[in-house]
Amino acid sequence: MKLSSSLMYAGNPREAADQVTALEQAGLDTIWVAEAYGFDSPTLMGYLAAKTETIEIGSAILNIYSRTPGALLQTAAGLDNVSGGRAILGLGASGPQVIEGFHGVPYANQLGRTREIVDLIRRGLRREKLTNDGIFKLPLSKEDGAVTGLGKPLKLLTHPERDSVPIYIAALGQKSVQGTAEYADGWLPFLYYPEKAKSVWGEVVANGTAKRPDSLAPLEVVAGGMCAIGEGPETKALLDFARPLIALYVGGMGARGKNFYNDLFCDYGFEKEAKEIQDLYLDGKKQEAEALVPMEFLEAMNLVGPESYVKERIAAYQESGVTNLQITPAVEDAPALVRRMKELIDG
Repeated sequence: MKLSSSLMYAGNPREAADQVTALEQAGLDTIWVAEAYGFDSPTLMGYLAAKTETIEIGSAILNIYSRTPGALLQTAAGLDNVSGGRAILGLGASGPQVIEGFHGVPYANQLGRTREIVDLIRRGLRREKLTNDGIFKLPLSKEDGAVTGLGKPLKLLTHPERDSVPIYIAALGQKSVQGTAEYADGWLPFLYYPEKAKSVWGEVVANGTAKRPDSLAPLEVVAGGMCAIGEGPETKALLDFARPLIALYVGGMGARGKNFYNDLFCDYGFEKEAKEIQDLYLDGKKQEAEALVPMEFLEAMNLVGPESYVKERIAAYQESGVTNLQITPAVEDAPALVRRMKELIDG
């Protein structure tokens, strides 16, 4: 099992990126760079590529709406080149708030759009001419009602570092996860509860895997949480720092009936808490919503506590199928934590 982390920043990502070299030297395998509606991910990934030598650099995630398939292809090829073949392209649908509210693009056709984009990127990296008959009708033509269009299909002008860049999909819904298991290189689930993952997604992962082409390696799974090793109540108290983030997603990322994360919380068996957290959060009572996040979930999702307990959580993640454990260090000496976690994983 690999070990990864996310680029954490508040205001100045360049300062945080400078710390990644120390994590690389400590043995971190992968660094993930978020985008949401902050700084764009590819710029920071390119900066990291120049600062590092061995660590994998992944986007987590680039949404599938604000860039065309051709632009995503260019990004994948460009990042893989400047990193010397260390890029991972993490894609996802994001949500209506970001796609419609920030980018001004209709949030629709998530499943078909994702599948076609993955196909177009893979063919583009092999320098095949980009043609498509589905959602993305390439080349465009005036007969299709397009105001402008390509005169003929084009292939990527430059030669990629690799003819295949790993493509990971952020997915939570049943159909999305099944598609991910079928055609993606990796899966990026969020708010992952290892012991309950099989009951929520086991069947659809199996169905998708049954249709998986032999040309693809087994599906990589990236999941994890906050990490700190230590005894005493002060270490366990760190779990409270995860409450605002979980309450934000379960309570505030979407209207009632249109929140994927709230649905997932219900699937985990927290229906009562999911409703109450959402009601409080949408009413502006954020701290009250945070207080209702179950300690059971906080303990299961994160890797915080005595070393013996952290080892149990590592085993739980591994047994659930996770191949890349993503941690958010909650300690001052993050490189030291990475070194110890690598020892626990390998040992």
